[in-house]
Amino acid sequence: MRVDVDGMAVTVADGASLLDAVRAAGVELPALCHDDRLTPAGSCRSCLVRVGGNVVAACVTPARDGMRIGARSEELRALRRESVELIVSALPPRALAAGVEGTELARVCHTLGIGPEAAQAEDQRGRDDSHPYVHLDRDLCIACGRCVRMCAEVQGTFALTLTGRGADTVVAPGTGGSWADSDCVACGGCVDTCPTGALTEPGLPVGASRAAPMRTRTTCGYCGVGCSLEVLTRNGEITAVLPDHDGPVNRGHACVKGRFAHGFVASPDRLTRPLLRRDGRLEPVSWAEALEHVARGMRTAVAEGGPDAVAAISSARATNEENYLIQKFMRVVIGTNNVDNCSRLCHAPSAAGLTASFGLAGGTDLFEDAERADCLLVVGANPAEAHPVVGARLLQRVLRGAGLIVIDPRAVGLARYADTHLRPRPGTNVALFHGLAHVLLAEGLTDQEFLREHAIGLPELTELLAAYPPERAAAITGVTADGLVAAARLYGRAERPAIFYGLGVTEHLHGTDGVRALANLAILRGAVGPGIGYGVNPLRGQNNVQGASDMGALPDALPGYQKLGDPAARARAAAVWGVPVPARPGLRIPEMFAAARSGVLRALWVIGEDVCATDPDADRVAEALDSCPLVVCNELFLSETAGRADVVFPVASWLEKDGTFVNFDRRFQRVRPALDPPGEARPDFAVVHALAAELGVDLGCRTPADALAECGRIAPVFAGLTHERLDREGAVPWPCTDAGAPGEGRLYRERFATPDGLAHLASPPYLPPGEEPDHSYPLVLVTGRRWAHYNSGSMTRRTDDLRLDTVDLLDLHPADATRLGLRDGDPVVVESRHGRAELVARLTEETSPGQAFCAFHFPSSGVNTLTSSHSDTVTACPEYKVTAVRVSPARE
Repeated sequence: MRVDVDGMAVTVADGASLLDAVRAAGVELPALCHDDRLTPAGSCRSCLVRVGGNVVAACVTPARDGMRIGARSEELRALRRESVELIVSALPPRALAAGVEGTELARVCHTLGIGPEAAQAEDQRGRDDSHPYVHLDRDLCIACGRCVRMCAEVQGTFALTLTGRGADTVVAPGTGGSWADSDCVACGGCVDTCPTGALTEPGLPVGASRAAPMRTRTTCGYCGVGCSLEVLTRNGEITAVLPDHDGPVNRGHACVKGRFAHGFVASPDRLTRPLLRRDGRLEPVSWAEALEHVARGMRTAVAEGGPDAVAAISSARATNEENYLIQKFMRVVIGTNNVDNCSRLCHAPSAAGLTASFGLAGGTDLFEDAERADCLLVVGANPAEAHPVVGARLLQRVLRGAGLIVIDPRAVGLARYADTHLRPRPGTNVALFHGLAHVLLAEGLTDQEFLREHAIGLPELTELLAAYPPERAAAITGVTADGLVAAARLYGRAERPAIFYGLGVTEHLHGTDGVRALANLAILRGAVGPGIGYGVNPLRGQNNVQGASDMGALPDALPGYQKLGDPAARARAAAVWGVPVPARPGLRIPEMFAAARSGVLRALWVIGEDVCATDPDADRVAEALDSCPLVVCNELFLSETAGRADVVFPVASWLEKDGTFVNFDRRFQRVRPALDPPGEARPDFAVVHALAAELGVDLGCRTPADALAECGRIAPVFAGLTHERLDREGAVPWPCTDAGAPGEGRLYRERFATPDGLAHLASPPYLPPGEEPDHSYPLVLVTGRRWAHYNSGSMTRRTDDLRLDTVDLLDLHPADATRLGLRDGDPVVVESRHGRAELVARLTEETSPGQAFCAFHFPSSGVNTLTSSHSDTVTACPEYKVTAVRVSPARE
């Protein structure tokens, strides 16, 4: 629609406000209570404009076609000045002390000609500096409510409120106590939106972020959401990390890790020189000596055991270009396919299951599609803690009316908003999904036309599902038959359903079966590809776990998931690399450890993974490392794994690298260095090149941009992706086969990528998990993540996140705690058939009776010594979600 602003005609979208229209005309209005991400409030009266004979607040007044708006008159400027002067008069003089480069309020005052003398109040309301990342200065609060709305409307935590009356109104934690003791999850949104400096980041002077000379746009290196961030630096140090308002996934939002947990880069624990083991101790040496030692060791391993005596574990924290170079090193320099990455421990069943069902090893849709879904099925995931930006956006969709089904043994964050929450016994997913599918078929909630035209396997699945009526599925899983039916009906009757799932689906003995059985629901409903709805989408854990696999850091696939058994794929790679590609699949990570223990594997290169802390049956992992003649680590810190290595290469962090990551919905995004690596540390990209050169091989790909371009020549699905394009466009999803193609956000619009072009329904029977509780080990332990930390905690434990979450806790139901004689906060010993851990009890009904939950962020607790060697029968993904344990009080 078109409106007139002081004689200028502008076009604005339907639903636009007068503030949008005035800004479209190039007029900057103050709007102290307004943030474009939030619902307008109209409380500060600083954005006044005239429409006809009325003066109105522009932020809350909708524009209408043909409207005539006055914005520039002296009368309006005087009215705005009066409104702002009234606000400022209740503040102390220091509110404007930072000047025009300070707060938004100070800049508005400068524009309106309001000087510091207008601020006349005295400090009297005090401060709250209890939180490590958010400090509150009550005397600077103008009760605009932006922080409260940010917490509710964007983050969805509802941790803040306005208290008091009249001039005494001030923001406060909703719990009434200190900020540190509140429900705040430190997303930083309140700090970013505060217009006055009442909420600040400790140690960051007001205006310092705006005045920082260097601003680097990059992609977060924590979880797989792929938030776009701006890193602000001065004199080689980070002054702040802010969410990028144009970020395609986060849209100006962040979580505590991306927003605040960057202090690890300057930790005194950073490795800055190569380390070489001499006489049982790691000692600093030159790069030349370290590289020569590793090259000699690899040559010896190959001479004694052949190329397959060497293996590498690539990194989900490394860039795509680094992962590409690592797998190329193993295949070109060493001559083996012994390369794998940590997707083996988390989402390998996703790659296998989604490929079998649909044809490609990635989620089916971009995340934006969730905002059009009318029903969300969230399975085996706790995005509120593990993927907070995704969790917040899913919650906002639910608050706007979408149905929500949560399937998780625990009462995870989204469960409190669910229409139906099913809490199955760990390890019974396949039976539960079959029970849901049974109801879809029995009640006619399937898309018959879609199934006829786009799917195969219905007769076989129908026969199988006859054995899984709601009553039997309920008996196996522990959910109620009524709850199961209600969930199936809500999903089956939705017009635009979407499925999101996490490691609670994959990390099982039959994880691939679980992915396929879950995919059945979308196929039956016609809610994927050519049908309606928004498909099946895995929530990836580490920042580049999708990209590490995309780049071919897998023992049985080349870049782009091209099978080693495909002669054409091997020929394409050989033509680019100039050497033949070995045809025999390499070792998976668990097989690498077994081969090391048996003496077959003689050199293992571990890049950016603390396998002693994160892999299952950790005592056996340590045994494998101790048995291997040469262990090499690329690391930021001297982790438990690096401490057992023979050579440790100091490497750059994600804040010091150039390249790309792929996020959970298949988007390539740029990673740019905001800092130089400390000391002699180098990017993994440079380390791989240096070692190849030491072994007499030039890998080409002089720059990360060259590496991505070369990858595109080998893998057609990436052929249209370049650094130049990503710098220009921001984010592009794969498949992207041509520089002129936009990238496929929604997959399978016309046909599936399977050989026959059809979605394949799967008919796996339910099989029990690898472990069951018994008299000696009566509880089932599930492991996962908590909101303040990330993976093994090597980065977050070196930041103030440690003040938010100080130890690994064991969640127990109060009934189990009573039976065991435990109280909240008691130290406990947890024992399994495999190991022993020491934790602290946390009593909560989030966990069901007979079950326990803990994270693995503190390696010293020994959590992964508890987990078993049971793994998915298809992909060898460990069964982290089902371990039989017993719990007892720790003895003094």
